[in-house]
Amino acid sequence: MDCWTGPSSDYEDTQAALLAAGITDGLPVIPPTAARVERMMAAAGVDPAATLGVLPPTYVDVTWQQVAINAVMAGCTPPCLKIVGAAIAAMCADEFNLLGIATTTGSACPMVIVNGPAALAAGMNAGANALGSGNLANASIGRALGLVLRNVGGAMPGEVDMATLGQPGKYSFCVAENEAESPWTPLHVDRGFDPAQGVVTVVGAAGSIEVNDSSSRDPADLAQTYAGSMPAAGNVGSGGTVGGGQAVLLVPPEHAALFQRGGCSKAQAAALIHARARLPLDWLGEPVRRSLAEQGAVLAHGGLPVGATPEDLLLVVCGGVGRKAAYIPSWSGPTRAVSRAVT
Repeated sequence: MDCWTGPSSDYEDTQAALLAAGITDGLPVIPPTAARVERMMAAAGVDPAATLGVLPPTYVDVTWQQVAINAVMAGCTPPCLKIVGAAIAAMCADEFNLLGIATTTGSACPMVIVNGPAALAAGMNAGANALGSGNLANASIGRALGLVLRNVGGAMPGEVDMATLGQPGKYSFCVAENEAESPWTPLHVDRGFDPAQGVVTVVGAAGSIEVNDSSSRDPADLAQTYAGSMPAAGNVGSGGTVGGGQAVLLVPPEHAALFQRGGCSKAQAAALIHARARLPLDWLGEPVRRSLAEQGAVLAHGGLPVGATPEDLLLVVCGGVGRKAAYIPSWSGPTRAVSRAVT
């Protein structure tokens, strides 16, 4: 993908030309002229020709210049570009399985979680309405990823991206962890990074479900609310778990504080939830149970777990005032979360 050299004097004509060229996500974009792209890369201090990895589904070498072109289109600032680049590098990892995520008929898409000083430098929102609108960094980072997947990776809807319905997260699905209001260690520290590092973690997400509990007063009851919100008969992976990878729980500060007051570390809270999050086998039709058995899945008497182990639940403190959480189901295909430092 090259910089834009088409019409740029008239707004309507420019947007119509970009749309006709098939390089937008359907919304208006900033024309990625050579001057804009060069300014972006210079301000971010990146080498235009340096490669970030081999990007599925077309398995092309993706360069900083290609990422910058799409970041300009999405409205990113230079600190946002650095986050987008780290996320693209993470998605190139084999264990993330971007080929599956980008081409499935399911609703999977990459979700980005940002930790450390990179989130602050970009001005990301980790508090109230963190999954909603109104923040340039959250919106533009997620949007840039979608444009890179489309314009560089080749995941064109209806051609390579075969999603039956898709989901709004395909436009943008990006949050920062609310480390300032968390009683726990942040996600990137749990994953082996230094607290002072900026880190991006990508997960294969299949949507979001609100978890509302303003009544529970102890960790076991709150864990039951989370667990009861997670089993879904339509999200069973071939391995006999709900979801095929690692699900995310966006835990508001008030819920995290309740767990902490009750003596639960993050790992203990995840274990409480995981032990209760089971999909009853009688929720599955006989053809589904038979298919799972033929694939070698162990159909446990207590039901199918959400994730194989408690470590497959990624707890991230996020949001503002209120006791409203979010469960981000994992895509039902094989995928693992991948983290990369923002350099």
